[in-house]
Amino acid sequence: MAAITESVEIARRPEDVFAYLDDYKRHAEWQDTLVRAEVETAGPPAVGTKVRETRKMGGREQTSTYEITEHDPPRSFAFRTLDGPIRPVGRGRIDALDDGARSRVTVELDMVAHGLIGRVIRPIALRQARKEVPKNQQKLKELLESGGA
Repeated sequence: MAAITESVEIARRPEDVFAYLDDYKRHAEWQDTLVRAEVETAGPPAVGTKVRETRKMGGREQTSTYEITEHDPPRSFAFRTLDGPIRPVGRGRIDALDDGARSRVTVELDMVAHGLIGRVIRPIALRQARKEVPKNQQKLKELLESGGA
């Protein structure tokens, strides 16, 4: 079981929600700590796509790379971070509600510690993520429902 599991209901079709989530360069619009994301792999998103992202953490910017490990539009996606002492791994599921008129987005997230530093800072990273994930999902909901996405 993931360390963090959060869901949000969005008044948009699963296809619309997944298409927005599939645009990695737009993730900074709804993830507060994300400064930028750059897709490193050519072609449309798929299993194996790599994304390099920069986040503002603890007053400084940190860059890491993650890889898409599951890509099943418009139902599910997953990723794993490839570097750093804390390597987030996650899975998302988009369930159709009201005959496909609305969606429920469920995100499962965990932090895998690597090395002594990772084991030391994992509890801090989890505590921060537990605060951020619900805020990010609320911002995602607001953007998608306002037509801004």
